[in-house]
Amino acid sequence: MSSTDNEDSGPPVIAVVGPTAAGKSDLAVDLALRLGGASAGAEVINADSMQLYRGMDIGTAKLPVAERRGIVHHLLGIWNVTETANVADHQRRARTIIDRLRAAGGTPLLVGGSGLYIRGALDELDFPGTDPEVRARLEAELAATGPAPLHTRLAGRDPVAAEAILPTNGRRIVRALEVIELTGGPFTATLPEHTSRYPCVQIGLEVPRPELDARIEARVDRMWREGLVEEVRELAEHGLREGRTASRALGYAQVLRFLDGEYDDATARAETVRATRRFARRQDSWFRRDPRIHWLPYDAPDLTDRALHLVESAAAGAPAG
Repeated sequence: MSSTDNEDSGPPVIAVVGPTAAGKSDLAVDLALRLGGASAGAEVINADSMQLYRGMDIGTAKLPVAERRGIVHHLLGIWNVTETANVADHQRRARTIIDRLRAAGGTPLLVGGSGLYIRGALDELDFPGTDPEVRARLEAELAATGPAPLHTRLAGRDPVAAEAILPTNGRRIVRALEVIELTGGPFTATLPEHTSRYPCVQIGLEVPRPELDARIEARVDRMWREGLVEEVRELAEHGLREGRTASRALGYAQVLRFLDGEYDDATARAETVRATRRFARRQDSWFRRDPRIHWLPYDAPDLTDRALHLVESAAAGAPAG
């Protein structure tokens, strides 16, 4: 299903999605400006799980204030690095902003590469609860054995979930196994068919793999030049190592190992590039499963015009999503 069945004449929600380093943030600002900017209520809502963390700016490629060009950006830097990522919390916050903007006739632009956060905000999607005993048992097993055996178990019980979750992401592996145990079904079964809560148009940025690999390497080099190591060093003094989610973020995990003497600088960079490329492939795989996404070439000279046409078609009542 490509859109909500409810009658809703308000402005559609725009989602700009795709892999890391594809240019999502810049396109979102371009679209917001073309839609009238702040005066018309066109505002950006972050849906990148790592950009939700305060102080994690360079390594998450958080758009600097000057490059936001006057467009209001929400849900950037709202969590402390010691907090565990919580998609249900993001869902509540994002929907509150979406509802407020649409009620006033404004246009929300949801932007990010965290697929579950996009779906949580846009779709009729409820997240299963948690069981402290089950969670504690699985986390104890994770601490004792590491993530690999748990990921192998997940692959046997839910291959689709295992393909979407990095074998090193112990927190998400534990959560998937917890949901399987609590619901008796696959973790992916808790994600219903693609049914939107709001009228929406989703725009995906398509980057050929060789170009994306090169863009990722260039981005990592730029992050190092801009001071990622210093950023991580400062965050480590504020509890980064204790954060279950933030400490595993791309770039941050590798720099922590450099600061601890496990990696030299070149290895930390190379491992960040390798891990980010792998992550980008998983992002692309996730978004490709959503039939509502309209894919556009990231480098099209008329990219903003083409994206705006999709938005205008959706606002006029043409099929979108």
